[in-house]
Amino acid sequence: MKKVVIGMSGGVDSSVSAYLLKEQGYEVIGVTLNQYLEENSKDIEDAKKVCDKLGISHEVVNIRKDFENIVIKYFLDRYSSGKTPSPCVICDDEIKFKILFDIADKYKAEYVATGHYTSVEYSEIFSKYLLKSDHSIIKDQSYMLYRLSPNKLERLIFPLKYYTNTKQEIREIALKIGLEVYDKKDSQGICFAKEGYKEFLKENLKDEIVKGNYIDKDGNILGQHEGYQLYTIGQRRGLGINLSKPIFITEIKPQTNEIVLGEFSELFTDIVELINYKFSVKYEKLENLELLARPRFSSTGFYGKLIKDKNKIYFKYNEENAHNAKGQHIVFFYDGFVVGGGEIK
Repeated sequence: MKKVVIGMSGGVDSSVSAYLLKEQGYEVIGVTLNQYLEENSKDIEDAKKVCDKLGISHEVVNIRKDFENIVIKYFLDRYSSGKTPSPCVICDDEIKFKILFDIADKYKAEYVATGHYTSVEYSEIFSKYLLKSDHSIIKDQSYMLYRLSPNKLERLIFPLKYYTNTKQEIREIALKIGLEVYDKKDSQGICFAKEGYKEFLKENLKDEIVKGNYIDKDGNILGQHEGYQLYTIGQRRGLGINLSKPIFITEIKPQTNEIVLGEFSELFTDIVELINYKFSVKYEKLENLELLARPRFSSTGFYGKLIKDKNKIYFKYNEENAHNAKGQHIVFFYDGFVVGGGEIK
């Protein structure tokens, strides 16, 4: 019997995934990664109850120290630099999957599984296993996992890959087999900022957040903001300023604590530079292909091509769009397969 280690968040997706794996004949080991201060959160309790109900082992691993040093530090650093971070992308790559694979190796488990809505398929074009986007854009989570290395992908199982319709399917399975989490609400927002990201930033950055000026592109003062760290590029609502026309944040200047406001058209660009990029396919195989790029998780995507110039990598869109923000991750797809991505500089 082959073993699989599955990440158990205490939610309905991972719970049903564990059930499906057991039904398929695997020896299932449930693992909950605890990034919270308390040792017995509701999520941990729910995960343990599900594992007991399914008759599988359950282990809790405290990841608080790594979580603070990597994910929370990244989150605070990016906002302090006037950028918009994607903490889940970094957490999945540098902490969650890393630890799950370490535990799998400890138990000599062949596979690792999670309740993500995505799949791993073999690409004939690139002759390797890659993440495949098979779900609607609302459910597809391949964007979040683009940084996972090919050697990890070969050992990954996503039991929900066949459930491409509504979340209700998963809840009905959970209800049918008697799991209490069948009606548990989906987690919303950032897991470590339950009260909202602004409140989290205020609590952690404290005196670093000070009021500053809103300005236009010519440097004229338009009003005051509450601290540049509390705002993001493209933001329109919650600016606390009334002007005669719709206005958007087009630039954040950390050095001077200024936020530039402008019209929506000023957010449009047809090219972005990448940093901290990772490709699952050799760059040379992608350079002349037309790729679908998603510059944020909620984006349906825009087509264009990768360009290399003096050791710098850019993505040139076929058409301008206003979805790009410094710090966000842009993920590339070809024929539905995830081929790489990076951070927007």
